[in-house]
Order: sequence, then structure tokens, then C-alpha cells
Amino acid sequence: MIYLDTHVVVWLYAADLALFPPAAKEALESNALAVSPAVLLELQYLREIKRITQEPLHMVHTLAGSIGLEVCQRPFYDAVAGAIEQGWTRDPFDRIIVGTAAYANTPLLTKDATILRHYPAAFWNKPPHRATREAL
Repeated sequence: MIYLDTHVVVWLYAADLALFPPAAKEALESNALAVSPAVLLELQYLREIKRITQEPLHMVHTLAGSIGLEVCQRPFYDAVAGAIEQGWTRDPFDRIIVGTAAYANTPLLTKDATILRHYPAAFWNKPPHRATREAL
């Protein structure tokens, strides 16, 4: 299981696989994929400021059908408990997205340089760390 950052979901929905390095493509093809519910809310914010045009639930449902993407069903408390530990950012989306993955001790696929510096299981150009606990 790996979690996906918001921009990864946008690029997968757009089927723009050229944006992914080989390690990311391999991870996408060989792992179960999940997102924090915060990704859906961030997608809605992006839609409201006209950075994307698609409705977030449609995007996620489409990816669920095409690549098996799941939305994390852990209690919101778990995401917040993980987010509290992410004091390196004031971005609430990054805190909750990373916190969800961290609480589950699960890799997070992201190109975000700040997340890559601060969350040890984040990856982009290298293979992911393996999770040791059930992610969903």
C-alpha cells in the first residue's frame, strides 16, 4: 500500500504518466493505492480556484474504477494524530496527507520537495519504504 499526494492524483486522472519517474511508475503499478480524505478537499480547493476543472469525487471514483484507488477509511482522529506530529509545515493539507500516511506507517508518493525532506517514507525518484502496519 502507498498513499498518493494530491498532484499525483491529478496527473493520474489526466493520464499524464510522462510526469512520473521510473521508480514512481513502478510503485504505482505494483502497490495498492490510497489517498487521505484530505486529498479530496484539496482537489475541491483547486477546482474552486480554477486550477482543475473536474469534480473531486468524480476524479477519485474514476481512478477507483481504473486503477483501484481507495480513500483511507481510518478514523479522522488517526489522521489528526499523525498530522500533529508534522510541525515542519503550516499547510493543513500537507499535514493531514502526511499525517494519514505516517500514522499508518505507509509510504507517500509525492514530488513535493518539502515533504520529501521531512517525511522519511515519502518518495519520488527512489523505491518506497515498505509499510509495517495495515494502511486502511
